[in-house]
Amino acid sequence: MELDYARLDPELAAALEALPPNFGRIDRGNLQQVREVMAAQRVAPPAGGSVVVDRRRLPGPDGEVPVLIYRRPAESVQSALLWIHGGGYILGTAEDERARLIAESLDCVVVSVDYRLAPEHPFPAGPEDCHAALLWMVENAAELSIDRERIAIGGASAGGGMAAGVALMNRDRSGPHLCMQLLLYPMIDNLHATPSGRYVNHPVWNRQTSFNAWEMYLDGTPGAEASPYAAASRADDLTGLPPAYICVGSEDLFRDEDIEYARRLLDADVPCELAVFPGLYHGGDVFVPQARISRRLTGSVLSALAFGLQAQPPLLNG
Repeated sequence: MELDYARLDPELAAALEALPPNFGRIDRGNLQQVREVMAAQRVAPPAGGSVVVDRRRLPGPDGEVPVLIYRRPAESVQSALLWIHGGGYILGTAEDERARLIAESLDCVVVSVDYRLAPEHPFPAGPEDCHAALLWMVENAAELSIDRERIAIGGASAGGGMAAGVALMNRDRSGPHLCMQLLLYPMIDNLHATPSGRYVNHPVWNRQTSFNAWEMYLDGTPGAEASPYAAASRADDLTGLPPAYICVGSEDLFRDEDIEYARRLLDADVPCELAVFPGLYHGGDVFVPQARISRRLTGSVLSALAFGLQAQPPLLNG
């Protein structure tokens, strides 16, 4: 099936014309090239602002786990967010501008994890790194001046998927209290057996690229037998999870799997807020952050996180 691009938000659709012809086609053969291109295009963070960034290396399950800690200087104990970057489980770094934005906008310490990437380090390497970072946050709460009872977990795309999996892992291991899971268009279903998953030409992140990424992350194609800690949609039991916020675009490959996960959370008596943004393709808010629909998404995310953390809501412009 082919997605009708006329359904895309006009402000976001215009940005697609600037993308390279083969953008979004990622496999084992060209992954390193894609990583190099992304590294070359990475821009320095904006100057100014009140956020201080602290680089640490934490003890992990198989060596050290690098993290970046984003925070505004504060004299009181703050809430905290364990942030997991996106990139299909195969791309990306902890230097994530959304982590900086959250720390800037809310009274919140954001710990962004540079977890190990597939295919060099397939599942469960990434989630284990992230869970180790969560345990470190709790064990060092006094030094970090964070409130152990106000720690959330979150991420975007694969980061949202990993956050959902780590929330399940943390529940099953009787881990520390999480007050919220913040899941931005999460990559949670390795099967894509939904109406939105049948389209083959989604912008930015299409069906074949997603299957390729899943194969690299899972080190194969286990199908319905995949671990729920890798693909949260495979979980049979969603009870006892932290309250959730899930957002997704109407023109995203992940749309229906994310909506279904939200429905299942509600059926399991887990409070869940769901926001579906019309005309938004996967990551469109990152490509065109000043688009009206992008600002609506950002405002929704920050307001939901402030509520989950019991923090002061941000003052939003536009």
